Formats: sequence, C-alpha cells, structure tokens
Amino acid sequence: MLPLTKIKVLDISQIMAGPYCTMVLGDLGADVIKVEKNGGDDSRQMGPYVNDESTCFAQINRNKKSISLNLKEDEGREIFYRLAEEADVIVENYRTGVAKKLKVDYQSIKAINPGIIYCSISGYGQTGPYSHKGGFDLVAQGMTGLMSMTGEPGRRPLKTGIAVYDIGAGITAVYSILAAYIHKMNTGEGQHVDIAIAECGLPWFMWEAAAYFAEGTVPEPTGWRHRVSAPYQAIKTQDGYIMLGCANQRTWERLCHEVIQRPDLLEDPRFITNHLRGQNVEELEGVLEEIFVQDVRDSWLSKCDHAGVPAGPINNFAQALDDPHYQARGMVQEMDHPIIGKMKTIGFASKLSETPPEIRRPAPLYAQHTDEIMAELGIDESRCDELRRKGVIK
Repeated sequence: MLPLTKIKVLDISQIMAGPYCTMVLGDLGADVIKVEKNGGDDSRQMGPYVNDESTCFAQINRNKKSISLNLKEDEGREIFYRLAEEADVIVENYRTGVAKKLKVDYQSIKAINPGIIYCSISGYGQTGPYSHKGGFDLVAQGMTGLMSMTGEPGRRPLKTGIAVYDIGAGITAVYSILAAYIHKMNTGEGQHVDIAIAECGLPWFMWEAAAYFAEGTVPEPTGWRHRVSAPYQAIKTQDGYIMLGCANQRTWERLCHEVIQRPDLLEDPRFITNHLRGQNVEELEGVLEEIFVQDVRDSWLSKCDHAGVPAGPINNFAQALDDPHYQARGMVQEMDHPIIGKMKTIGFASKLSETPPEIRRPAPLYAQHTDEIMAELGIDESRCDELRRKGVIK
C-alpha cells in the first residue's frame, strides 16, 4: 500500500505549480480528482502534441482522474461541495480572491468540512500589499533577486533554465500539506495552507543571506562559479567543460596531489584556504585551466573519480536522461496513454524502501472520469444528461 493511499485530494489548480503538487501526492498514493473548467486545464492547449493530445499536460497530471465542473453555476458548486465533504485536501491556484467569488474558498469549504486541509497557491500569497496581483514564475525570479545573481557580471539578467519557482511552489505545497495532515492526525484540526510563488524561493538563498545579513553584501552574478567555494565551477578542458567540485579543503588537496600533480599550489598564499581561493578565483581559474586544457574531458573525469574528487560532465537534457546512472535509478519511466500511446516521463526522486511511488494511471483525458465520479455520488445518467445540456458538466 502506498503511503498516501487513504488521502482524497481535490485539485482545482492548473498549469504547473498546483498540478505538480497534486501529481506528487498522487505518485505517493493519494486519490486525486482533477476538477477542470469548461475547456480543461490551460496546459491542455500547450504543445508539443502527439495525436492532438498535449504532452505538457500528460507529463504533469499522471495519477489523477478528471471531472469537468462549471463552478460558476450553482449546480456545479453543489457537486463540488459534495466532493469536498469527503476530501482531505483541496489544492487551488486561482488569483487571490477568485476562489471566494466562486464560493469555493477555504471558509466556504470549512463550513461543510471542518477538517479540510485547503492549500492556496498564488503569485504573492493571500495577504500583503501584492496579494491581489497575478504572479508567474519569471516575475518571481526577477522580484526575489534570483535573476540579479544568475548569469555573468555586467551582462543582461538571466532566468534559470526551468520554471524553478513554479516547481518550487509545488514542492513547498507538498511538504506543507503533509505537515498539516500530520497536525490533523494529532488534533483533528484542518487548516489553510498559503503558498506564494514569489516567496517560496527566498529560503533557498542561504549563502547569500549569510553574506548580506553579516556584511551587507548584495550578491552579484557568479556565472559558472560557486559563490563561496573554489574551485567549485565549470573548468575548460581540451574538448569541452567539466564541473569541478572542490567544496572543501580535503578535496582541494586531493586535486593538487592526485589529479593535477601540483602540490605546490597548496603552499600558494592565494590558495591556502577556501576563503582565499574564493577571493582569488580569477587567478585560480587561470592556473587550473592551463593544466586542464592539456587533456580531454573524459580523462580528467576518470582521474577525479579515482582520486575521490567530485566532478562531472556538463550534459544536455538528452545526455542526462541517457546517463546509465539515472537509467539504473529509474529516473525515466514509461507509461501507456490512451491517445498518445507509449510515452516516457520523469521518474521519482523519492526512493522509499517500503512504499515506493508508482505510476498507477496516465494523465486523464479531459472529463474522462466525470460519469464515474458522478455515479459514485449517486447521480444517475439522466441527471448527468440534464447537467450536460445546462453546461454544468462536460
């Protein structure tokens, strides 16, 4: 039995942050019902497509059922309320205030299910002067300072390569929901979980906060280098780049003695400590690259591996997914989709010895489980037909 098998989740979120959260809950065994508006989750309109089915939607909505409900209609809300009575968790990512207008906000649901754990994911949170604004991943990357420290000094600010704050908000929501569920197990109390995309990444800035709060240092872009440790960066070799991870004195000493045969560098006053190496990283990089360009990437990686010096290739995405280590660890999974056919998807980062996550079903077709869920509520076929004519369900 999966760890969250007995948890029932209603997902009224869309695109990425909320759906990522509910996908993880589903991977861990939760029974997730995705409540979609007429037309479905907006990510259904995002390509690429296979057989006219969105692969974006299919990647982030596995292990869910889909029902279409028009929550703007009283009859649609009544069906939602019946589902909410039996739910443990609700996840929504409307702009702040929209759930209240639809009468599916925390207070409305709490009135019918006092133990509900209701998670709101929004751009700026449910409180504060920006709470009324819509927020997106890229806006959050700019607002939190992340883009000011990404890229190279003096160049245009850069975003990260992925939607790090959307996924970060989803991850934050997952552990917050589980914490709230443990509280409910202990006390019987439900609660409102308030997640803001624009702040979920701030707690990750540990080294930057250390320097800013201690010295007032505002972090700047460091390009291919680490902010604190050196050499902890990309290093040029004869046929490309590798990542070299000498994050402590021990690995620096191993590098000098066993990899590059330059023990004299250990006595160089510029490089004696990690702090000094960071202060003199330009000179250090120049010295190291004069050595590393004399041999090819794979040779250096082999030498580092033999010496116990952390190092690795700089892969593109295809190379990463084809890496035998990730393959052996199950980080590429395959599932059968009724329209797309056999499709590959990213596996599970959580490796649980007794209750490993599973792909139990592919992402649902739009409104695929409406009749099934309505039948479970005791709503017969003739009533469903009537609700379809009214546009309440699809």
